[in-house]
This record gives sequence, C-alpha cells and structure tokens, in this order.
Amino acid sequence: MNRAAGKDVGRHAIPHRSIGWHRGGTHLIVMLCTAGIVLFASEAGAQCSARDVLQNHLMLKKIPPANMPPIPVRSAVDVPAWKTIAVGTFANSFSLRNALDAAGCGIGASAGEILARPAFTVSATKADVGLIAVSVAELGFQTGTASLADIYARARQLGFGLAAAEVAPQLRLQYFDQPMGEFLIGMEPIKTWKGEPVILTVANGGAGLILIGQDGSPYAKIPVASRFLFVRSDEAALARAALGFDEAAALVRH
Repeated sequence: MNRAAGKDVGRHAIPHRSIGWHRGGTHLIVMLCTAGIVLFASEAGAQCSARDVLQNHLMLKKIPPANMPPIPVRSAVDVPAWKTIAVGTFANSFSLRNALDAAGCGIGASAGEILARPAFTVSATKADVGLIAVSVAELGFQTGTASLADIYARARQLGFGLAAAEVAPQLRLQYFDQPMGEFLIGMEPIKTWKGEPVILTVANGGAGLILIGQDGSPYAKIPVASRFLFVRSDEAALARAALGFDEAAALVRH
C-alpha cells in the first residue's frame, strides 16, 4: 500500500513540478521578450540621441572636413548638391512632428511653435529635393556678419532659391550622422503667433540632434561662417508653381 501510494505520489509529483516549471518558464520568456521589445523600441526611437549620433559616425567612419578657406560661389549651377532628401512623406504637419518625437529629436520652443502654425505646410506629393549647403562667406560676404535680407538677396542673384519650410524637419529625420557643431539654416521665415519671423535650423550642438528656431527678421545678423541650405532657383520655381505659391504673399507670411 505504501509502495503504491509512493508510486502515485511520484507519478503526480513529477507532472506537478513540470507544470510549475512550464508556467514559470513561460513567464520568464514573456518577460524577456517584453524587455527585448522595449529595448528595441528605445533603440529605434533614439536616433537623435548623442550616443546614437556617435555610433553612426564610428560605423560610417566619417572624417571631419578640413578647415579650408571659403571659395566665393559664382553661380548656383557650379555648386553640386550637398544632399538629396525626400519630402511629401507625411500626411500633415502633426504626423511630421510625431515622427520627430519618436526619433528622439529635440525641438526648440520656437521651432515647435513654427511647426504648429497654419503657414507651416507639407507637400501633398512625394518628391526628392536636392539641397545645396553654402556658407555666408561663400556667398561673398567678408565681414564678420551679414543681414539675413542681404544673404537672401545675394543667394537669389546667384541662382539659389529658398527651401520650403518642410525641408528643415525632413532633413532632421534624414540626417542622423550630422557632425557635432554643425548648424544648417534653411527655410523661408514663418511668423510666430506674436508675429515674429523665425527660420528653422538643423543642428548638432553635442547633446543630440535638434531642430531649433532663430531670428528670421530681415535685419538679423548672421555670422559669415554660418551655412545655409538652398535649392536651385528653377527647382524652387517649379515647387512654387505646383503649390500655387504667391511670391508677394510670402513676404508677409504668417
């Protein structure tokens, strides 16, 4: 009887322990999978963090450009495209803003306000935009600073066109290997709720990738070492025509 009871206990004990291990193991696997998903999500959403920027540079083995004296630009035709990005990839400005948040990109206060303004719109059709990056010095200014109005006037004389406002946040999402200390100014000014014109800047100040706003008034003084993003004037004209853009209205855009 005791032997039979012992066998019954033994027969039932093993399955009982197996079920317990199975449940515990299942919970452990679920926890590990969940942790993996969270880790993956945090890694995927941290493209703009300082750590990820450094990793991008190490993986791509990018070498910082040598400091060369600026060569004045004679015509936009002579300057090759610096980078080509895609626009028109978001249904609206809210989706674009959410994508910036998901990537962990910093957004300055004035930049965030500009992205929420009615004047900030995104292209309704997908297209590739070739961007040209030139410094104020390369536009021919030799003094320490130049006014924004003079910079834009000189750029137009050379055949450059102002990039659409969408370009700055789109570039931020498509330029995760931006070198530290680089600030790229690019877009037509858009007014804040208080009527102050702001231009967006795609920057890496060392603490991560960010989109910030700065003074976009005609009299704003810009250091000659600053770099601007332009498009060729013929491409800008085509984009304006497609959007039904009014040149005169742009001067008072708000």
